Amino acid sequence: MNDPDQAQPNDKTSSAAAESSPKSPIDQPIGPASPQDAGSFDTRRESTGISADRCAVKIEYKHSLAIRWMHWINFPLLALMIYSGLLIYWADSQHEGLNAHRVYRVGLGSWTLFRLFPPWFYNSLDLKFQLAKGLGYHFFFMWFFALNGVIYVLYTLFSGEWRDLVPNRSSFTEAIEVTLHDLGLRKNHLPRCKFNGAQRLAYTGVILMGAGSLLTGLAIYKPTQLHVITALLGG
Repeated sequence: MNDPDQAQPNDKTSSAAAESSPKSPIDQPIGPASPQDAGSFDTRRESTGISADRCAVKIEYKHSLAIRWMHWINFPLLALMIYSGLLIYWADSQHEGLNAHRVYRVGLGSWTLFRLFPPWFYNSLDLKFQLAKGLGYHFFFMWFFALNGVIYVLYTLFSGEWRDLVPNRSSFTEAIEVTLHDLGLRKNHLPRCKFNGAQRLAYTGVILMGAGSLLTGLAIYKPTQLHVITALLGG
């Protein structure tokens, strides 16, 4: 930009030299470009000396589209599985929480520390005498949950993403470091990677628990037809 304290060049040689010298991006006028100056973005970028690395913006997703879709599909499926499971377990209650209180409590022997579900929770969801409805919903959506899980495992195997999910030799030590860092007891920066040790253990554990929930559910659902699974799980 022109300094008002400097004298303006009067001779033609100085004017030509000033016009031919390249201007820095700061010296460019602010506002819309004139029609004669308008051009492509690359042309203006080259004229101002701005490199492509400074202008380009690259968005890189941490998770692929398939992984994001399968995670979001699981959200409503698990909600329906939990609700239908409550219908199954509380279907035989003769009155307000009779059998539910025998199961859903924390205590030792006949001594009870507290009940997990208060009466208002039990009554507001109307969970009595709906065994057929609970079984129908539970085992219908169970197949979609199982299919989504199988596709997820196969995708991680064939895409190679299992290498980022399966714990390695340093995962247990790194999980302790991550826990200490999250608690504010460790100030050092954690290594930059897609999944740290704690996440590797958590994601792998979730997959194993999902498989265990599916197998135990099938053993309860069809103990005779799936007697092999039932026997392996203890009968």
